[in-house]
Amino acid sequence: MKKILNSLFCLSILLLMQNSVNAGVIDKTISNSGINKSSISVSVKDVKTGKTIYKLHDKKPSMPASTLKLITLAASVDTLGNDYKFSTKLYKNTNNELFLVLNADPFLSSSDLKYLIKTAKDKNIVSPKNIFIDDYIFDNKEWGEGWQWDDDLNPLMPKFSSYNLDNNLLDIIISPAAKGAPANIYVTKFYPTTFMNLITTGDINDIKLSRNNHISPDIINAEGTVKEQEIVQIPINHPKRYFILRLEEAIREENMDYYGDFPQKKLPLKNVYLVAQVDHPLKSAITLILKDSSNFAAETVFKTAGAKFANNTGTLENSLKMLKEYLNKLGVNDTDIKIVDGSGVSKNNIVTADFMSEFLVKKADDKNFTDFLPTAGEGTLNNRMLYFKDNLRAKTGTLSDVSCISGYITSRSGKTYAFAIMINDPKTKLSDKKSLEEYILRNIFSKY
Repeated sequence: MKKILNSLFCLSILLLMQNSVNAGVIDKTISNSGINKSSISVSVKDVKTGKTIYKLHDKKPSMPASTLKLITLAASVDTLGNDYKFSTKLYKNTNNELFLVLNADPFLSSSDLKYLIKTAKDKNIVSPKNIFIDDYIFDNKEWGEGWQWDDDLNPLMPKFSSYNLDNNLLDIIISPAAKGAPANIYVTKFYPTTFMNLITTGDINDIKLSRNNHISPDIINAEGTVKEQEIVQIPINHPKRYFILRLEEAIREENMDYYGDFPQKKLPLKNVYLVAQVDHPLKSAITLILKDSSNFAAETVFKTAGAKFANNTGTLENSLKMLKEYLNKLGVNDTDIKIVDGSGVSKNNIVTADFMSEFLVKKADDKNFTDFLPTAGEGTLNNRMLYFKDNLRAKTGTLSDVSCISGYITSRSGKTYAFAIMINDPKTKLSDKKSLEEYILRNIFSKY
């Protein structure tokens, strides 16, 4: 018995020494990167034991960027259920009035609206007395806390609301004319927008769009040159207005006899029947969020889950309460974090690498979570991390001055680790940050 205990003791000493050597390899990689070490946070944990095998500033508050989506999405799916569907429904009551019940569906399109109205027409609903819109699924806050004003025209950051439609983006077509002449600018769907057209036909496509919201959000300044036709997307500044315009078009196309407004009104509990509905599965949003890092889908799903959790209108406050309860259920300590949106866009979001890796350890056995994470060469990992093939599943995060990656890696030894790497450094290039992330993961893959 004594020999066995001595052997185990010696083995544990050898493992500690080996881990120390491996940690030294990662430390050297970080030191050689040229990136300020104090700006880097790393936490790596064995998913089987939960034991930390490497850490660097793991308790330091850092901006997680889009890796935050791992947390907010997991909580949202837990609340909504994997089989949840975004359902936009059209009802009729006994007083010949229609109720369009919105579900903030991030996949709802203009053609879906046309389908709903056409179905009503096919059922001989041609002259409704009123058409009401039940938009109580969300409150009226359409952008996240701390989002940057100069991202106002960023197509990756559209507003999100009960009136989600066509991704809340407007397609602008810019095409050349005679060389030196002003370019042609028009939109694919009518929306009241004025273009201050300073784009000329030239030798390259170099287009810049801007607007001054405090002066007029409906005036777009267009500058630069265009050689070949280009389609530019910009966020719609007033989603409800855009939605109503598309709804009116659908009504006109079906020659429905209705020329009134679309007042806000909650669906009655009695004397109504379903005319038509359009469904889109939550699983499509999960893929879009984890693989393509859609901020629009992430915010919509997070707020929708908050609405279901509270059995009330979706608000950030309800979503955060839902998230806190979920983390408590997992047994993850949320004392040292601050979350203010569902996507990680806000620089007011603060987490630690230790918190992120601990969360991932708790989720490691959930195939409905891990199997949706992109592997090397997929989504935001396209053309990245190809060295690891299927041994890596991870979510990236990028903001100005910030690069992060969190997920799971299976090393050559066959062990799987949860990891979080956060680099919050304004003085180095994004490409250098991302290179360091990969070299740290190579060290984990080969040494552990």
